[in-house]
Amino acid sequence: MKETNGQKVFRVINAIILVLVVAITLFPFLNIVAQSFSSTGAITAGKVGLIPNGFNIRTYQVVMSDKTFWINYWNTLLYTVVGTAISVALTTMYAYVISKPQLKGVKIFTTLAVFTMFFSGGMIPTYLLVKQLHMINTMWAVILPGALSVYNMLIMKAFFQNLPVSLEEAAEIDGLDTFGILWKIVLPLSKPIIATMILFYAVANWNAWFGAFLYLDKKELFPVTIYLRNLMAGATSGSSASDMSADSQQQVNANIKAVTMVLTVLPILCVYPFVQKYFVTGIMLGSVKE
Repeated sequence: MKETNGQKVFRVINAIILVLVVAITLFPFLNIVAQSFSSTGAITAGKVGLIPNGFNIRTYQVVMSDKTFWINYWNTLLYTVVGTAISVALTTMYAYVISKPQLKGVKIFTTLAVFTMFFSGGMIPTYLLVKQLHMINTMWAVILPGALSVYNMLIMKAFFQNLPVSLEEAAEIDGLDTFGILWKIVLPLSKPIIATMILFYAVANWNAWFGAFLYLDKKELFPVTIYLRNLMAGATSGSSASDMSADSQQQVNANIKAVTMVLTVLPILCVYPFVQKYFVTGIMLGSVKE
């Protein structure tokens, strides 16, 4: 069909709006990257825009030579990988069960899950529960309390409900049990939604800091977000900064936050393009019921 004048105008205006949104979204991040490579004077004078002013990498050298930073970085990677694996497994199993209306008690389990979206025990009871379970100062205190997102589970439930029932019935006739159907039939067909869940949980685990702030006291267990939080709160840049000259110390203090932000965000930015193609597909398939 030939495109009308109104459609052409809409397409142009829509493109302009999207370009503006992208520019507004990218500017703060590009400004932080530019600051991380800029000199003290340029940062203090507010002369840094999208391009570094007074290029230097001194702060990168200091941060990347700090052992505490790399220990916390490894902790974040560990928490993200283990936490995402546990969360995706729990979400998949729970969503698959409640997607079967013929099972007894499905409405009860769905109601219990949805109830937690509106009401929770609160921070103090949660802390006491974690303490009684002897998870304080362990990685499980960071991973397990928020392992299952009800919102993600409901999206996955809707996706499972859209799968053809005939496939599972045929697999059952062929002799597969419930776990066999889930593993050999359902999961291979659910790659878009699983990739979407991995993205959701990985980003959430990578950026999480409040749980670690509450439940961890040992610095060697902190995620890198706590390292960044301490810097933002005015803490020192690390043991590597103690032997520097006054000029070098001033430079580090000027853009230490920008450097740490860039190093913290970089890995998740590298992962996102590989799963982004599944994002829209997974959300649409999990939210639209035929």
